[in-house]
Amino acid sequence: METISFMIDRAPEMWRMFWEHAYLVGIAVGIALATGIPIGVFITFNKKAADTVLYIAGIIITIPSVALFGLMIPILAVFNMGIGTVPAVIALVLYCQLPIIRNTYSAIKNIDPAMVDAGRGMGMTRTQIMVKVQLPLALGVIFAGVRVAVVMSIGIAAIAAYIGAGGLGNYIFRGIATTYDEMLFAGAIAVSVMAIVADVVFGWIEKALMSKGLST
Repeated sequence: METISFMIDRAPEMWRMFWEHAYLVGIAVGIALATGIPIGVFITFNKKAADTVLYIAGIIITIPSVALFGLMIPILAVFNMGIGTVPAVIALVLYCQLPIIRNTYSAIKNIDPAMVDAGRGMGMTRTQIMVKVQLPLALGVIFAGVRVAVVMSIGIAAIAAYIGAGGLGNYIFRGIATTYDEMLFAGAIAVSVMAIVADVVFGWIEKALMSKGLST
């Protein structure tokens, strides 16, 4: 009850932190989409490139988030951007690459070859087949990777408060530093609820896209 009372009393501040958190995740996932999907498409044409890219992305995602944020500080300090939103976004983009690239690659590679042959038989170029046949059919699986990236980013973004990126993680770190349990629990609950809601909403969108892809 004390945690609930704390959340009600601090509602305006929590809403501000919520939107900071959402902004951070939204920017990072948007950039990850703009880079990850084209990379995933490109590596479908080259098995060696696919193995290399997926291996590197797999290594990046195993790096502890605090360590990666720490690495960003001295690198970006040269440009006076060692702390705050920029290093947090870069780190989140790197973490998002694996699920987006892997799902894009796997979805396109697992499309029924007969569908590709049908497009080729209609005189489509490789690019036209990719845009008009493969990507629409792969959209649901690609979005499943986006769903994973979003939920994962919400959790990792909480740790980004450690380097001054703002968001709901502020309550978690401040609660730990001051042994203020209600503040700590409020931050943790807010992040968890945000992740659960995002997972449910993106799950609905994923199913809708999957249905379209299968009926195309």
